[in-house]
Amino acid sequence: MQRHLIVQIFLPSFLKICTGADWCYQSQHTCATPCNGPEKWYHANKDCEGRAQSPINIVHRKTLPDERLTPFQFRKYQDSFRGLIKNNGHSVQVNVPHQPYVIGGDLETPYKVVQFHLHWGKNGGPGSEHTIDGEQYPMELHIVHMNEEYSKLEDALKDPIGVAVLGFFYEESLSANRKYDPVVRALQTIMTTGANTTLVSVSLEQLIPPQQNLTNYYRYKGSLTTPGCTESVIWTVFEKPIPLSRDQVEQLVNPTSCWPVV
Repeated sequence: MQRHLIVQIFLPSFLKICTGADWCYQSQHTCATPCNGPEKWYHANKDCEGRAQSPINIVHRKTLPDERLTPFQFRKYQDSFRGLIKNNGHSVQVNVPHQPYVIGGDLETPYKVVQFHLHWGKNGGPGSEHTIDGEQYPMELHIVHMNEEYSKLEDALKDPIGVAVLGFFYEESLSANRKYDPVVRALQTIMTTGANTTLVSVSLEQLIPPQQNLTNYYRYKGSLTTPGCTESVIWTVFEKPIPLSRDQVEQLVNPTSCWPVV
């Protein structure tokens, strides 16, 4: 059982997309509408010049085992729900209408789920936001939680430890992960910015590895990975990846240039 506290944080590696908003990812140059790329995100929000920005490259040899980082307990993660899934022009986000939560993991109080979203690369190529020893995975899942004392995410973001995000990598597998079929089908219908649909009968438990495989993880204090870049996030990045077949990864990618990709 290994859980690691990250003791050195590197400058973030920024990712993604095409949008008409006032900020965008590095691939914006493929779109006609100009906007502020990662190197100018501070124009969108001054907090993006902070010194604890996410994502980071996690260098394993520079981490330390930490006995305070106990295994998480995932409550109500097994409950199925219907949630709105939306292409917001920067990512694909699913709002979670009920309140699963996590405890443990050196979190002082329970943190309840607000939403989850995905990040991926072009044509199944590298697309994770975090990297391990410089290795970038095809995709990354972020499950966003806020301290149970808050009812709004914007209020939780004002607290230095108000938000906890669980990050999971994806890896290519030989067989399809059928638990992801509802997500893959839904994404095929929301390929344009602003499009949304209902994700039916899914649970958070089915989207992540079994709990017994989630005892190894990395922990650091960081930020939101997009403007406002608020440095109020307790990050947990799990070592065990989520398997998806090559075909499933490819189905998640829209061939048009303005789908959220690296």
